[in-house]
Order: sequence, then structure tokens, then C-alpha cells
Amino acid sequence: MHYLTGTPAARYDVVVVGSGASALTTAATAAQAGKSVIVLEKSQLLGGTSAVSGGMLWIANNHHAAAAGLADSTAAASDYVRAVARGRGRGELLNAALEHGDTMLRFVEEELDVRFIFLDNFPDYRMDLPGARDGGRTVEPQLVNQRAALGALAGHVRTDGRLPYTMQEYENWGAFTSFPWDMLEKRSADGVTAKGHALVTMLLGACVQRGVAFAVQARGVRLVRTGERVTGVELEGGETITANDAVMLATGGFEWDRKLTDSLLASRLYTMCSPPSNTGDGLKMAQRIGSMTRGTREAWWAPMSITGTLRDGEPVGSLLRFERQGPGSIMVNRNGQRFANEAQNYNDLARCLQSWDSPNNRTLNTPAHVVFDQSYLERYGVMDHRAGQPTPDYLVEADTLEELAAKIGVPAQNLLAAVARFNKHAAIGADPDFHRGESAYDRYWGDENCPWPNPSLGPLQYGPYYALEVVNGAFGTNGGIATDGRGRVLDVDGHPIDGLFAAGNATESAYAAGYPGAGATLGPMMTMGYLAGRTIAGLEPERTMGAAADDAAAGAVAAVPA
Repeated sequence: MHYLTGTPAARYDVVVVGSGASALTTAATAAQAGKSVIVLEKSQLLGGTSAVSGGMLWIANNHHAAAAGLADSTAAASDYVRAVARGRGRGELLNAALEHGDTMLRFVEEELDVRFIFLDNFPDYRMDLPGARDGGRTVEPQLVNQRAALGALAGHVRTDGRLPYTMQEYENWGAFTSFPWDMLEKRSADGVTAKGHALVTMLLGACVQRGVAFAVQARGVRLVRTGERVTGVELEGGETITANDAVMLATGGFEWDRKLTDSLLASRLYTMCSPPSNTGDGLKMAQRIGSMTRGTREAWWAPMSITGTLRDGEPVGSLLRFERQGPGSIMVNRNGQRFANEAQNYNDLARCLQSWDSPNNRTLNTPAHVVFDQSYLERYGVMDHRAGQPTPDYLVEADTLEELAAKIGVPAQNLLAAVARFNKHAAIGADPDFHRGESAYDRYWGDENCPWPNPSLGPLQYGPYYALEVVNGAFGTNGGIATDGRGRVLDVDGHPIDGLFAAGNATESAYAAGYPGAGATLGPMMTMGYLAGRTIAGLEPERTMGAAADDAAAGAVAAVPA
């Protein structure tokens, strides 16, 4: 155990295990109310999965949208999330996320000085469902100078290794071939950071200003109880940190524990992009004292490729976004046929890759590959590869489609037919088979300078041709410890365990199997962290004027069936 800030002590009011966004929100909220707080991080770096994420927050009916005149309501958001969750969401958690999301957002902005960019045109992920909006529910962190904000602590924050650009800039610039790399290099040299790294930086700064202590290499292994109350955490090194008021478990998911993922998840998980320290420690600690678990079949699913990227020395997956959404690429299954709208949101697309079928866990659609041509590579590049460079090992290259089919093991006649049919319709901006490019979400992630009618569609034109294997991946699991709507951990009979709270990917997701939009991970997680911090401090969550007015106009949010 190594202290980074604060005076070493054996007792604090609040002990927070984990250092991602939900953990830091809890810590800062409790510290703001005068509580002494320590944050314990298992690894050597702070920030958890949040620090390597896009850092976006999905907050329905938020004050930024209201100020911009974008109509929204908690009731409409409830209708939408209930549909996205496929009827499996638990009303208490969903209502907490929707009713208090903007309260949390105002708190971290006004009290903690966390700054966001309002994305007025970022569509929800399922524009076909009732209550969806084509913009206004997502915010992302502003750029921040990490060295100025954190000083020496900056070197102890986890990073995704990318140069600093916002997701708004990513969408505006399109493919990586259009990025102003020299400017981004200068930003990095100056200490500027973006996305999840920026969010964690600002939350860390707020915690440090309020006297929160931080310790790394401090793995919690067991909860300490005095009678029926949780009163501390035993660490792997044998130390015990005592909590006067509460312990918060915010340790991330269990995606790096293969035995757990194979026994609990609904589908085989082949790769992930989270820190390897996410092995379900919080879940295991809570289970040892009888906590209820829920939603453990699910994860934040995403189609990924394995390109040789390492995190803490372990190989991690790379999310496929523009590689499959940009005009001029398609995705085919093991039969050489298209099987889905390649431009749809990653959570739903990944479900097309899932099953436990044998032999070798192959499904109808796997192995799957993104297929594109030389013209695509010249326009956009793929991952970190650019036209004119030696072809990396993660790409399969062939002069013709027939040769490519042979190399990836699919019927050549099927691949040729798939490309011919796709090309015919893409040239006129249509996809009658899977409706790619019809939704606002599809078009948002396309190329607005596309030479063809639809920003999501374009034909494959000439060789060489390339294939990039796609596997079922995840940002992290999102089920586990069951809590109430204030973050209090529930036992197997549904009663709160005295002194124990949980938030983040260690817990059951407020949106169950659904993924409403960009930031639907961090939005409800930080909201639960805020609610837990207020509850621990003996404070009721404040209600914004907007939320109160919305309730008066539309009535309380309808409960979602359990």
C-alpha cells in the first residue's frame, strides 16, 4: 500500500474501494459534506476503466438541453429506456438515474468544477424506439491541462495512450487521416488531456482539494464487520482500514476473471479494453457477506479487433467504430455474407456475434471480418495503419476478392455476391437489406464529405482488398452487486447491508441489458456515486428546478417492471 496524497491513517469516515468515476464522485460528494475519505486503488494507476473510456455522460432532460431549447422530459426518457432495457430494468435504479442525473451533473459542474461540452446533435443509440432524441442527452469532458490540475499526481493517472482529442472533434474530423496530428502532439506535450482521462483528472482534482487521501497498490480482499455493520476493509497486505460511516465498493467489473465470465455471462467474451485489474474484487467481497447479485449475464458489449495493443502488459481489444461505419466497408460472417447493419451502435451489433455454440464456440456469424478496399484505406486508414505503410499482421491482404475469401476461409462466390449487391445500392445511398444509413445515428458516424449520396454508404472500388477479424468484446461487465436507489448494497432478502454501498460496473446496471446512448455507462454510475455520497453524509439529494417542474407537468416516472 502506497499513499499518494493525504496523511496515512487507519480510520476514515468513508473508505472507497476503486478509483473510477463513480468512486471519485462518491469520494468528492462525501468530502464536500465534511467527511474524511480515503480512496484505495488496487493497481498502480488511478482512474480505472473510466480513465480509458470516452468519458461521456448520458443524462436525459439535462439543464444544457433545456437552455438550448431542446425538448426533453423525464417521462419521455423513461419510455425510451424501458424499451432499450427490453423490460428487464429494475424501476428503483432506473428512476434514480433519470430523476437525479441532472442533479448530479449540476453538482459536479457547480461544486466540483468539472467542465463539459454539450453535444446537441449526438443521437441516441436506438432512434427507432419511443422517446428517443436525436441530440441533447450526451455531454463530454472539456479538454483539461492535467499537469496544471494535478501537479505530481498527474503521473499516477491511467491513460488510454491516445493523443488528446474530444469525441466532438473525432466526429467533426471523421477518419484518422483527417486529424491534425501535429496540433494533437503539441496538446499532449503541453499536458492537455481529453475524454475519460480528462474526466478523471477533474474529479481527482476536486477530491484532492477536499482532502481526500489516495493510496495505490491497495487491494481490498475482505470486508470487516462489527455485528451486522460493515466497518472496514481488509487489504491484501494484511492492513485493515476502518470506516466510521461507510464502505463504498466501486472496483469495476469481473471481465478479467475468465472463470467468472465463462460461468456467468450470456456469451463468450473474447477480449476487452478495460484495465486487467478488473477481476471482480468488489463483487466477491460483497458475496462473502451475503449480498444479492443481479444482471450478471450482461456486459457493455462491443465489436472489437485484437491488434496487439497492451494494457498493463496484457493484450486488449480495440473498439471498431469508423472502420465498420465509414462508407466503403462491409462486415461479413463465416459464410461470406453480410448479416447486420454495420453502422448501428456497438452494443447491439456485438449481440450478432454472440453464442456458446460448438464446435470451437463458432456461431453462424463468426468468425466475422470487416472487408474494405484500397480506396477506403487511402481515404480513411484503418486503426493505426495508413496506405503506403507495410500491412500489419492484424490485416489480411489480397489482390482480389477471390483471393481474400480463400485467405479468411469464406466461400468466394458469396463474398463476391455480397460486395456486388452492396455496391449497387451504396452508390445510390441505399441499403435495402439492413437499412444502414437510414437512422440519424448511422449518419452521425458516417463521412459528411462522402462522395456518394449517403454518409454511411459507399462502394468497394478496387484492390488490394483487406479483411480485419472482428470478435465479441466488451468495455466491461455491468452486472453484479445489487443496490437500492441510493447505492446501499442489498442482502439476498433485499434488505440494505448496514454501512455498505456500491456503484459502477461492480453493480447491476440501471439500464439492464440496454445501452440508451453515448455515456450510458458513466452517467448513471456517477449519479449513483453522488446519491451514495449524499446518503452517507446524511443528506437528501437535491432536486433541480427543472426536474421538479417536469414532475409537476408529467407526473412521477413510471416504474419499470422488475
